[in-house]
Amino acid sequence: MPRSSLSGTRIRALRKARNLAQAELARLTGISPSYLNLIEHNKRRPGPALLTAIAGALNIPEQTLARGAEDELVEVLRAAAAMAAPGILPELDRLEEFVGRFPGWAGQLGALTQRVAAQERAIERFSDRMAHDPNLSAALHEIVSAVTAVQSTAAILVETEELDADWRGKFHANIHADSQRMARAAEALVAYLDTSGEETGLAAPLEELESWLARHDHRIEAVEKSAAPDFHALTRGEAELASQAAREMARAWLAEAHADARALPLARLVAALRATLDGGQGFDPERLARDLGVPLVRLFRRLATLPEGSGLPRFGLVECDGSGTLTRRRPIEGLTLPRFGGACPVWPLYQALVSPLRPLSALVEFPGRPAPRFLAFALAEPSVPAGFAPPVVLRASMLLTPATPATLGETPAALPHLYVGSNCRICPRLDCIARREPSIVAG
Repeated sequence: MPRSSLSGTRIRALRKARNLAQAELARLTGISPSYLNLIEHNKRRPGPALLTAIAGALNIPEQTLARGAEDELVEVLRAAAAMAAPGILPELDRLEEFVGRFPGWAGQLGALTQRVAAQERAIERFSDRMAHDPNLSAALHEIVSAVTAVQSTAAILVETEELDADWRGKFHANIHADSQRMARAAEALVAYLDTSGEETGLAAPLEELESWLARHDHRIEAVEKSAAPDFHALTRGEAELASQAAREMARAWLAEAHADARALPLARLVAALRATLDGGQGFDPERLARDLGVPLVRLFRRLATLPEGSGLPRFGLVECDGSGTLTRRRPIEGLTLPRFGGACPVWPLYQALVSPLRPLSALVEFPGRPAPRFLAFALAEPSVPAGFAPPVVLRASMLLTPATPATLGETPAALPHLYVGSNCRICPRLDCIARREPSIVAG
């Protein structure tokens, strides 16, 4: 149900600031005082013509009374209310009045709420990196190894009073070499943590690829528009693609994206998706793939490249191989995807690996205040031609989109409701039967 705007609250505040009686403003705008009273208490919404008349009577620009940033602030404050401590019950029915009467305090509270949410996301990312990043672990091991070598050699020089000059020279050379190794390792670690584009030997190729894709919003225009794009030219000289391995992975991504774009042009996809959503049918990728005549996983990948600001739902995409290692991450607002280590084992992504070629769907809810909910669709398929000879190589894909009235449809389907997390280490769901390690955010 649509929420009333804040125009009435603003009208009342501006009228009182000008010491104008309600009856006088009603007379100037040609309406009854009782009707103006309903408007000022947000029980009636004024039409465009009446807004123009009221703005003229108050001698203010019309856009001052129009719906604007305050509406977004109301939604932020609703999220703040969901974060309230036990026993505190914010008056949600007076939220619009609070924003209209105290815009400064409301803006400050909204900014703090957004700041807390951003810091929580940052803590999740840093925790994941510190606990699971193999590159960080290897760098720290290299530094500790070099420090230990220098310490051992220095101890020999200090504790041995009579040492042959040749051996003393060798030990000095070892200290020099190990100190240089330690300095190089420390510089590489700083560069890695600083996420510089220089090749340090520490950044994982997948991380370089994802950084490059993030800069392009996971959408390369040349792949969409050109019949035969030069994949080498598109990856040459890109700052994020520092290593040769990352460039090779980027070219493989481009080749697959180009094949997807040729098989399912963007205009055709957008038209079909809009028709489905506008018809109130909700989002059903299986039906959409069938109508478009494309494989389901190809549809997943194309939806994950939709341009931002198209007025369509946002889509996230996660892929993994048979080992459960995440091989592709297309983030979406409200969803924290681990960069390293295992993700939540309850994800439909992993359930699909157990039942290859069987599409799965669920309504997944992540921890949060308020809890983000997504429609999730997953499918695992062989990534190489099937045969009797092992091994079987599987590739699982999971598409996610926010659960909204548009994506759920007028008659929402009965989907399994799964309570999931990002990974066990930062998930507060202590009663999860799939938990494999204690949470650092519990309690």
